[in-house]
Amino acid sequence: MTQAYILTLSCPDRLGLVHAVSGFLLEQGGNIEEAAQYNDHDTGLFFMRLQFACDRHDAAALRERLTAFAEPFQMHWHLHAACEPVKTVIMVSREGHCLNDLLFRWKSGLLPVQISAIISNHRDFYQLAASYNVPFHHIPVNKDNKAQAEARQFEIIQQEGAELVVLARYMQVLSDDLCRKLSGRAINIHHSFLPSFKGAKPYYQAHDRGVKLIGATAHYVTADLDEGPIIEQDVARADHTDTVEDLTARGRDTESQVLARAVKWHTERRVLLNGHKTVVFR
Repeated sequence: MTQAYILTLSCPDRLGLVHAVSGFLLEQGGNIEEAAQYNDHDTGLFFMRLQFACDRHDAAALRERLTAFAEPFQMHWHLHAACEPVKTVIMVSREGHCLNDLLFRWKSGLLPVQISAIISNHRDFYQLAASYNVPFHHIPVNKDNKAQAEARQFEIIQQEGAELVVLARYMQVLSDDLCRKLSGRAINIHHSFLPSFKGAKPYYQAHDRGVKLIGATAHYVTADLDEGPIIEQDVARADHTDTVEDLTARGRDTESQVLARAVKWHTERRVLLNGHKTVVFR
């Protein structure tokens, strides 16, 4: 039976890499259906994403052959079955627009994910979770129990076999330890303005300053708060007639769309880390 795979790789750039990779897949009986590449001249690195169909080998056999093929090229690579949804855990606090959007897109078949749990430090969305038949875990967090709360959160993530954790307006700062444990598989969304407004009620601050653009940024989570590699960003226009409520509603729409695109690209294996940046094969 023919199986579709997605191969992503990065390595030092050199002549003949595209020829070598495509030749290897041909030898394995693979038919390339989609391919994208990028040469980063600043770092000297080569990035590639391929989707191909193959009926000659199973995934284990392909991985064994890939290991031997990639070694001389110093390749970092990942092979995934294209049809397998990505097991995902969502973390949320009291703003549910991103959570609601992700759940709807998942059930509508628009995201290749399997949302297996929702974790929250509040009870607000347990009924929403139940309506989608997703287990809801209420884990209160305060300054006295943060370590224990994060241990329980990580336990759930591990039990669910989650490959991806989405912070859908989860308003607690993760510890450096949890950030390291989730490195490369946790995506956060936050508002981003020109100028940037931090702290409470950012849309009130933006309205007070009369901004002309509001926006949102989706990025990987790192120990440096809101400084992780950026996956996607977008903006919306604003003007003097907008109320705080207008800005908040438009900002929430932008946040939901930006996060959904980031999750989609990540789960389609279109995002490759490039130091503190990303390569996104859209």
